[in-house]
Amino acid sequence: MGAERYAELLQELCLVTGLGDPETVLQTRTLEVEGFTVVLDHVENDPDAMYLQFDFGTVTAGRTLVVFRLMLESNLLVYAQDQAQLGLNPDTGNVLLIVRVPLSYEIDGSWLAELLVHYTEHGRYWRDHLLKSSDEMFEGLGAGQYMWIRG
Repeated sequence: MGAERYAELLQELCLVTGLGDPETVLQTRTLEVEGFTVVLDHVENDPDAMYLQFDFGTVTAGRTLVVFRLMLESNLLVYAQDQAQLGLNPDTGNVLLIVRVPLSYEIDGSWLAELLVHYTEHGRYWRDHLLKSSDEMFEGLGAGQYMWIRG
């Protein structure tokens, strides 16, 4: 089911969203969703799933320790239930959200499009409140004055 279902899902996604040529998306495995780069990957060692990698951007200098702590907390409190996790891109140092999506026939292009929008909202939260916020807002968040986004 793996590679064929992956290709079918990307084609359905392109049809639903109007992204254009599904072959281009299959070749590049990359989309731009509301300003965020998303890699849609399929790997041989997990043939029954695809992985979405949302690039949320870089951490502002001087904030890494607090942001990394908040990333670990969110992995436990928010993302564990979704088969998702925050991490760092080893090449760029950017914050990534990686989401595992089963390649079942219960999932279609519309569902995948909604999932992309859902996690793009998470990306905006991370970017606006943690990665690029004012120092005053960031200090409040680092001190625990925040409300977590829901998974």
